[in-house]
Amino acid sequence: MAEVEPSYIDYEAFLDPSFSAPSFANTLVLATNNPNDSPLDLSTPLSRVLFDVQEIDTHIDTLTTKSALPLIAYTKDHAEAGSRILEEVEAQVASLTESYKTLEREVIERYEAAEQVRLAADRLCQTLKLGRAVGRCLMLGRQLELQMSEIGTSTAGGNAVKKGDHRAMMRSANTMLSVQQLLSASREGQEGEGLDRVNVIKLLRADLITPIEKTIISKSEQTVREFSMSSLLASAPDSKTTPAVSTTYAQTEDTKSRATSALTALYLLSPVSSASTGSTFVPTYQIEALKNYLTTSLRSSLPALARALATLPTLDRTLLEISARCQNIVALEALLGSIKPPPHILLEDASITAPPNFLQPLLQSLDTSSLPSFFWRTLASNLSPRIQEIVRGGGVSARTLRSNKDRIRDAIRTCVNRGSQLPNNVISRSRDGKTQAVGNWEREAAVMVGAIVGVLGR
Repeated sequence: MAEVEPSYIDYEAFLDPSFSAPSFANTLVLATNNPNDSPLDLSTPLSRVLFDVQEIDTHIDTLTTKSALPLIAYTKDHAEAGSRILEEVEAQVASLTESYKTLEREVIERYEAAEQVRLAADRLCQTLKLGRAVGRCLMLGRQLELQMSEIGTSTAGGNAVKKGDHRAMMRSANTMLSVQQLLSASREGQEGEGLDRVNVIKLLRADLITPIEKTIISKSEQTVREFSMSSLLASAPDSKTTPAVSTTYAQTEDTKSRATSALTALYLLSPVSSASTGSTFVPTYQIEALKNYLTTSLRSSLPALARALATLPTLDRTLLEISARCQNIVALEALLGSIKPPPHILLEDASITAPPNFLQPLLQSLDTSSLPSFFWRTLASNLSPRIQEIVRGGGVSARTLRSNKDRIRDAIRTCVNRGSQLPNNVISRSRDGKTQAVGNWEREAAVMVGAIVGVLGR
């Protein structure tokens, strides 16, 4: 290519990135005119611009004509190179397409088929797991039915009645815990996942589990209400009113065993969900049953003692009955203190601590140090208003009470001391065969005497 001829046109000014056409035109007009002239002569700058454009056009035509063959050869080389590149790329694309088809045939299609198999296997596994959980739940339900049949009573010839196996209450309660543990494990991946959506489990819970739980609790509470180990009334001199019944060692042990089974069942069935992790478990059903037992003893003793104080001839008999009730409470306290809580699977799962024995939660709930003390102090606090009513009423009853203060004081002290001892048939003995000492109840006796004699002295 020939060298470019020199030109008077300032190409650098036109090629400058900061070039401005209005500025260039303004400069050209000012260069060819006097700014003070009016009107301005625009023909000269316009001719200059047209001449420059024509010069540039001529220059472009000259360069194109001289460089046509090199430009054509350059374009041809680039076109041929592009064709060769396109052929290579098409060959690579064809190879890549073939590889993808092979991959789709050998991997993707097989993966999709394998994914369907995996999904089917996963669902079958879930169904199998759910089926096993349903089967286990139904098995526990059947086991619960059999255990409940062992709790019931049955006739054994003639009019004789054979009581059911009270230990079946504990077995039923443990089975109930297993059912609760299975039904509560409903989170993803746990054994009971999906059980709440199975109709047969819903029916099992509504028609069997819930009614049986209520039955066990009811029977256990009844056993606690019937707890009695005192032999004071059996040895009372008034045998016409109450026939003497000798309590054997076997009967005593049977009563303790039945009460233990009932208390254990109530302990196991008490709700765990209200307890917090790391805290000590509070068996609400058990505590409620024991509180009802104490309340019943107090409700029976309070009006009876108030009537006996109004009619003194019946006082000795009434105090003997109250002593017997308190002896039952003393025996119950000893029994509760000797029973250690059984293993509880729900407590282990929730990381909740079991109490040291059955007595401690009850004492903590009543805010007392002993059950006999609670009995006497509660009885005394509710007795004072009754005595005040008798005194305010005046008459023979009030005069008789005042004239027999000393006798009443001695009788009340004897009643408290006698009722605060363990029954003879359950009293504990040391290794040398001597009877162990049982506590000092002077304060409770003083509280009881003060509730009666203190009111009479005012």
